[in-house]
Amino acid sequence: MTHGTPLWQGRFEGGLDPDFKRFNDSLPFDRRLLTQDLAGSVAWARALARAGVLTGEEADQIGTALAEIGKAVEADSAVIGGADDEDVHSFVERELTARVGDLGKKLHTGRSRNDQVATDLRLWAGEACGQRVREIRHLQRAVVTLAEREADTILPGHTHLQAAQPVLFGHWCLAWFEMLERDAARFERAAASALDACPLGCGALAGTAYPIDRAALADDLGFARPSANSLDSVSDRDFVVDALHACVLTMTHLSRLSEDLIYYCSEPVGYVRLPDEVTTGSSMMPQKKNPDGPELIRGKTGRVLGAYTGLAATLKALPTAYNKDLQEDKEPLFDAMDTVSMSVRVMVPTFHGLVVNRERCEASAARGHSNATDLADQLVRAGVPFREAYGIVGQCVRAALDAECAIQDLPAETLTGIDPRLTAEVVSGLDLASVVARRAAVGGTSPERVREAIAAARESLEGSAG
Repeated sequence: MTHGTPLWQGRFEGGLDPDFKRFNDSLPFDRRLLTQDLAGSVAWARALARAGVLTGEEADQIGTALAEIGKAVEADSAVIGGADDEDVHSFVERELTARVGDLGKKLHTGRSRNDQVATDLRLWAGEACGQRVREIRHLQRAVVTLAEREADTILPGHTHLQAAQPVLFGHWCLAWFEMLERDAARFERAAASALDACPLGCGALAGTAYPIDRAALADDLGFARPSANSLDSVSDRDFVVDALHACVLTMTHLSRLSEDLIYYCSEPVGYVRLPDEVTTGSSMMPQKKNPDGPELIRGKTGRVLGAYTGLAATLKALPTAYNKDLQEDKEPLFDAMDTVSMSVRVMVPTFHGLVVNRERCEASAARGHSNATDLADQLVRAGVPFREAYGIVGQCVRAALDAECAIQDLPAETLTGIDPRLTAEVVSGLDLASVVARRAAVGGTSPERVREAIAAARESLEGSAG
């Protein structure tokens, strides 16, 4: 194992308690910031050269050595995995000094690990949020493909898990497309938040004493601008909360989607069959096919919510500027991003391989008197006030339940006995296809509107990244 001397060793004597060292060190997890730390260090070397602290040749030499460190770790992860440095910044400085000698010790001039880690984490979060957008777009394409395939399949719609009104299966798919669209937009905003203001050059808390061109430095690293206040810059983790908020809502939507799929594929319901690729069996019961993919997503949602609330609790009482509590920002963010990424990617083959039992969906939609609202609407068209029509149809539903038949199959004398305005003409057009076709307002479930929505979704995906 490679050991490094702590960067803060100057005033201290002796070594750290072994348990405290393990408690304090962040390299086991913040090594994920290596790429960003190297990029920030290269940009800082250029900034020091512009400020006259380094020569151009020295900055180039440092840049070359930093690139070598990146290649060495890429070739053999044990280079960093076996290191015993306190954090990724200490690892990079030790490796740099090993390559360029005392020149490596000049790189930290005017810089603190406080502004350094804030910069690294912003770069990482911006990149991770962008990747989540691309993954969500991939899932949206799978959703739209299924919507196209099942555009005309009638599905029972539910509220309170009770039969409500029939919808098209394609309409159900597009509801998830819309939720995912909002999720992608949140990750885009979180990426913009992370890459807005560059903290590098703010030092530990008070700014740097060297004439650093922070605007040029921010531009080098892809930020929109340099941050405005050094005290705020080193301790601002709003961008991490923004990213975790995007993670939480994405997982919330995927959890709700998973719940639908788990219900739809359950034996009493049987609307869909999940693909073998995202299911498992029982070690005891040979007939079982368990929806483990959706169930794991549903379960992992609590884990991501915990990351969000945990960091919010950490931040709520911190005094101004940097505190070591902020080391707790990384593991929740890394874990939440990993969880969202895997969950979104697992849902893609779920949609691609989903088998819809069209006959069972339509038969279920025909039960439960889901056309009752349409009968009330027919009475309204005949001049009956809706609230009165509602009461009349309620009596029809009671009669149909007693007779164990559909409303439209009640004898004519039964219907007119409830209300003489329930004529054959009023009771006509209660079949599922007619009921669905009437929902033709924008956003409705009619075949025409669903096909328009599918086309609009395809068009938006063609113009999006990923």
